[in-house]
Amino acid sequence: MREKMNNIKKIVSVLFSAILLFSATTTSSIAIDKIHFVIGGGAGGGWDGTARGTGEALTKAGMLKSASFENMSGGGGGKALAFMINTKPANTVLVQSTPLVLRSITRHKGYVSGSGTLSYKDVVPIAGVIGDYGAIAVAKNSPFKNFKEVVDAYKKNPSSVKMAGGSVRGSMDHLIGALAFQAAGANPNDVIYIPYDAGGKALAGLLSGETQIISTGLGELMGARDQVRIIGITAPSRVSDAPDAPTLKEQGYDVQFVNWRGFFGPPGMSSADKNAIAKMLGDVQKTSEWETVRARNAWVNIYNPGDKFVSFLEKQTEEMTALMKKLGVI
Repeated sequence: MREKMNNIKKIVSVLFSAILLFSATTTSSIAIDKIHFVIGGGAGGGWDGTARGTGEALTKAGMLKSASFENMSGGGGGKALAFMINTKPANTVLVQSTPLVLRSITRHKGYVSGSGTLSYKDVVPIAGVIGDYGAIAVAKNSPFKNFKEVVDAYKKNPSSVKMAGGSVRGSMDHLIGALAFQAAGANPNDVIYIPYDAGGKALAGLLSGETQIISTGLGELMGARDQVRIIGITAPSRVSDAPDAPTLKEQGYDVQFVNWRGFFGPPGMSSADKNAIAKMLGDVQKTSEWETVRARNAWVNIYNPGDKFVSFLEKQTEEMTALMKKLGVI
């Protein structure tokens, strides 16, 4: 009897070990332990900050073993998008934002390929994660103290005000400034816009005196507040992470806009990997590590995964098409 009981215990032990082994194998087959972030712009831009900030929070929170980053400038983000489509890299995500929709609508040359115009439909939408309000700023030593003074100078001599942005004409940075000037009664197409390769170079252009103002995302200016003075943001009211930044609305210019940023996988990404990464991106927003990154950049949490993200992109395409026609960009 004792020998029979010992044999039963051995069988149970073997079965239990097998169950554990099978469970571990099954979990590891869909678990994501490392992610390579592809960034379609240079250092210091909004895409760069979003990718690196997300990777930082995921690794520090213990949700990801390692994160790596690759800046792939060119074509207003089109080079990075084409890379994802053509190479289909494993364990890799592309950070993108509203310009993905805008550049597809305007058929930006960096998004036009032999098969047509590239768009979000050519990659796998994983999740939208944050919103970043637009911001207009001047150098600390600028004579301009508010947006009205910029508008007055522009109306007196349009060529005296040059606006820097971290990407091409028709991009998100250009659109933010154009909306502000339009609300002030100026023709947005007459404003001199100087495009730079990402926010870092646009900021350098402002500080060197090449331009008088910069139009960009609020998050891109948060780390440069000792060098610039923010004179208008596109939020409906002041944000707690940047209480000294006045809204354009409170100055009499009703401009409200928030730029989403999110992540996309390569064509053919499995549903398991897509869902695992999407869940990870949602879960990390509940951590203190994420809150540190979010507050540092004055981002707004906008978690929008899977099919909800796709529906949002479809709707924004319709809305942005109408807006770009109104602004005369298309």
